[in-house]
Amino acid sequence: MKLFVRGAAAIVASVVLFGGVSVPHALAQQEVVLDSERDRVSYMVGHDIGRSLRPAASDIDLDAFERAVRHAVAGGEPLISPEDAEQVGQGLLMKMAQAAGQAPADLEVPAIDPEKAGLLFGADIGRSLEPLAGDVDLDIAMRAMRATFAGQQPAMDEAALDSTRSAFGARMQAIAAEQMQAVAEENRAEGEAFLAENRTQKGVFTTGSGLQYRVLRQGAGQRPTAGSRVRVNYEGSLLDGTVFDSSYERGQPAEFGLQQVIPGWTEGLQLMPVGAKYRFWIPGELGYGRNGTPGGPIGPNATLVFDVELQAIVE
Repeated sequence: MKLFVRGAAAIVASVVLFGGVSVPHALAQQEVVLDSERDRVSYMVGHDIGRSLRPAASDIDLDAFERAVRHAVAGGEPLISPEDAEQVGQGLLMKMAQAAGQAPADLEVPAIDPEKAGLLFGADIGRSLEPLAGDVDLDIAMRAMRATFAGQQPAMDEAALDSTRSAFGARMQAIAAEQMQAVAEENRAEGEAFLAENRTQKGVFTTGSGLQYRVLRQGAGQRPTAGSRVRVNYEGSLLDGTVFDSSYERGQPAEFGLQQVIPGWTEGLQLMPVGAKYRFWIPGELGYGRNGTPGGPIGPNATLVFDVELQAIVE
């Protein structure tokens, strides 16, 4: 599914788990018994989903939505084709822009199939719920979602919803921090083992900081200084070979100052004469450190591999 299509669902369901828009409660809800913290968390999650989806109520078939949520939480692929997802997502974006006064009132908005819209939103929200499968009772969450979607009085008052939401958010953040720490330690150990072996390879040099490099093609020009601005072509990958960035793929070299990049680049580029091509192995502490790049693709303490061609010193 294309990213902008997933974004269409996110625009409407902008605060699926931890917020939403204020919704008047016109109807009384059937009694719901919430005996445990898990029940209350599940209700809160469903309530927030229903509240955040209310702006698109007329366009969503709830049966299709629930079917798609359950399917996604179970690890299934989206029940809507990429082509249909793109069409529905574009229609929703146009309709929302028109409603917000950001598009002409006479703009012809394509008809939106409620079943397909339900499948689109359900796939998007189901993916966000998949990591919480052990913490959320989907039956309770879907019941709360439907009741809130219909504007019924919630089974939990706002104070209880807020406290449950805050406690759950704090617990999820603590779990995420523990998982990040475990990944950071794993990446650090993997990187250290790799670099210890790599430094014994013919043609690999190691600097005092721990940066490793190999000359792939020597150059004959000047070397940049720490204050220089340079033009380079490059490709960056993880130790498993996954390419995460490439000026070659973009078809255009990059320009930047040596103080604007990670320490491994700042140091490594000063070793290169113009016209050279080097391969760098950059330890995590000289790369993106313990934080990595939020949301990926570079994990905490990841050792990185870069092939870099220094084309010119710009200034």
